[in-house]
Amino acid sequence: MNIARSFAELRSALEPARSEGRTVGLVPTMGALHDGHLSLVRAARAGADVVVVSIFVNPRQFGPAEDLATYPRNEARDLDLLEDERVDVAFLPSSEEMYPPGSTTSVVVGELGEIFEGAARPGHFAGVATVVTKLFSLVRPDIAWFGQKDAQQLAVIRRMVTDLSLGVDVRACPTVREEGGLALSSRNVYLDDAERRRGASLFAALRAGAHVLESEQNVAAAEKTMRETMAVEGLDVDYAAVVDPDTFKPFEWESAALLLVAGRAGKTRLIDNLLVLPTPDRGSTEA
Repeated sequence: MNIARSFAELRSALEPARSEGRTVGLVPTMGALHDGHLSLVRAARAGADVVVVSIFVNPRQFGPAEDLATYPRNEARDLDLLEDERVDVAFLPSSEEMYPPGSTTSVVVGELGEIFEGAARPGHFAGVATVVTKLFSLVRPDIAWFGQKDAQQLAVIRRMVTDLSLGVDVRACPTVREEGGLALSSRNVYLDDAERRRGASLFAALRAGAHVLESEQNVAAAEKTMRETMAVEGLDVDYAAVVDPDTFKPFEWESAALLLVAGRAGKTRLIDNLLVLPTPDRGSTEA
């Protein structure tokens, strides 16, 4: 496995693949790798000739009061895991490499980046879009893999790729969960046992909301059920909503529905989602 820490080293590592016309796949991460990340890496390994995994804790997607300084980091373990997965290139740039002094340009993602997670974390999606655009420019992947767990991030990136004609095939992989249903996240290390059990109620809320949506065909009732399911487990509820999975605007029965939830277990903010596909009788099936 090649380890590149500079743009020049990355270009050198990818030059043979470019000259041979091989397919390049990218999995962008912030490190602290878990089985969710590794599921993306395995999809990339199966779907591309050359696999690049980036590890970069992007300062531009953290707010002033967020956990940039304490975000989990374990470079040695991450590299061992990537080696085991037969990754071709690990790209680990510094902040100074990615954002040289004087850097001011950013990608503005519009309304889609200003609601739900964008409202809770102002500027977050501009930071995500900017770093992903830079990674796409540097790696020039044919395909990039992202997790469905961060559904709004996925929608923002797909919109950005379309709007800016970036020519990258953006693919999603299903959310990977712990046994109790809690979606895997690098920030789960912050949770104690009680908070982890409360966190699992997000998935329980999504399943309950999907059942109501199917049985009652009532969006408001589904959203109320999700909020109540989280609250009864002691989560501080941020939002519970049923939206269109591409635009994040209110759900219409002709399309798939994306159920969204967010809340806090202790000091840790957790998000989750569930895609529900409509059936001809306007019922639904979980995806």
